[in-house]
Amino acid sequence: MYQNQLLAARILDATLSGHNLTDVMSSEAAHITGDRRAQLLDLTHGSLRRYGRLRVKLDHLLERPLTDPVVDRLLIVALYQLEATRAAPYAIVDHAVRAASEAAPRLKGLVNAVLRNAQRRQDELEQLLQRDTVAHWNHPEWWIAAVRRAYPRDWKAVLGASNQHPPMTLRVNTRRVEPAEYLNELASHGHAATLLEDAAIKLVSPCPVSQLPGFFEGLCSVQDAGAQLATGLLDVADGMRVLDACAAPGGKTGHLLEARTLDLTALDADARRLARVSQNLERLGLHARVVRGDAATPAAWWDGRPFDRILADVPCSASGVVRRHPDIKWTRRSSDLNQFAQTQRRIADALWPLVASGGKMLYATCSIFPTENREQIDAFLARHADAALERDLQLVPDDTHDGFYYAVLVRR
Repeated sequence: MYQNQLLAARILDATLSGHNLTDVMSSEAAHITGDRRAQLLDLTHGSLRRYGRLRVKLDHLLERPLTDPVVDRLLIVALYQLEATRAAPYAIVDHAVRAASEAAPRLKGLVNAVLRNAQRRQDELEQLLQRDTVAHWNHPEWWIAAVRRAYPRDWKAVLGASNQHPPMTLRVNTRRVEPAEYLNELASHGHAATLLEDAAIKLVSPCPVSQLPGFFEGLCSVQDAGAQLATGLLDVADGMRVLDACAAPGGKTGHLLEARTLDLTALDADARRLARVSQNLERLGLHARVVRGDAATPAAWWDGRPFDRILADVPCSASGVVRRHPDIKWTRRSSDLNQFAQTQRRIADALWPLVASGGKMLYATCSIFPTENREQIDAFLARHADAALERDLQLVPDDTHDGFYYAVLVRR
């Protein structure tokens, strides 16, 4: 256990220093598999989901801030284990002391004392945590305030849902198998699941994709139910010329091609992530024109022919998917929202002239903040007299889907 505690602490330290959790996991833990990897994922994601309360708790237990960041994160991980896992408390403490002996031997006594003190003062600490806003909601103060402004009636539900474990939802490749048929196939492999809408299936218990029947043969993909709405909203028909801008990793690209036979261009600026688009299309047995390019500068890659449909899945705060990526809420800053909004504006304005007359652009984010969503669209409509809003849709996280925003824009 102690090796996982120490590795989780190092991953947390890198993440809280501003690095992407997924990238850090890939670089630091690519060699770890099986049960040990499952435990490591729980330690890192669980500690970040509860980081607000764990941070406040640890600050109450320390006389002064620790100068060793890895030991600080080690204590966060151990406190998470004490309050949220079934591991024996004595084992958690003993292994944490052993991990500290390897990371910073001079601090192993402090680690032992802090963790034992946490157990003795459990009731007292819980009362303190209930009075602390950040500890109670496990989100930064600025984030809580922004959600309260955006959702004055539902803010508690939005924050609460963002702290839950996310559902695992599949998208059935209807070119290969019917959803009801695949649901039966799942049942025959011991996976309880529910058919939602269209081709979406929600698993009762998440599992590795290697356990999904026919996954590597392209029978299904993992995609949130909210993300699966994009294809229907874009309203594609066979033969249309379609641009999926900011396409990586290719979930929506694949869904569009499963739905209709299209002349589709998948565009992304990140070569490494663009490779995943090609890999996903190959697995699904689908084809698209995969192009590396910046959606904000079409002159570098556009051939001059208009598109019937454009999916502008723009970079955003990812505030709607923090339960899948809990590092986001601790590494984002309120000032980031304005920076994202500027990028979104540049992309939307650059792509709009590429839409054919009578065509549509679907503006999409995985954000719950109005700055990136309806406010962005209102400003877009004010700048473009030839644009009309057909409809928009704001989803917030719940037990079925993550948070997304969609706006269907028609070029008159």
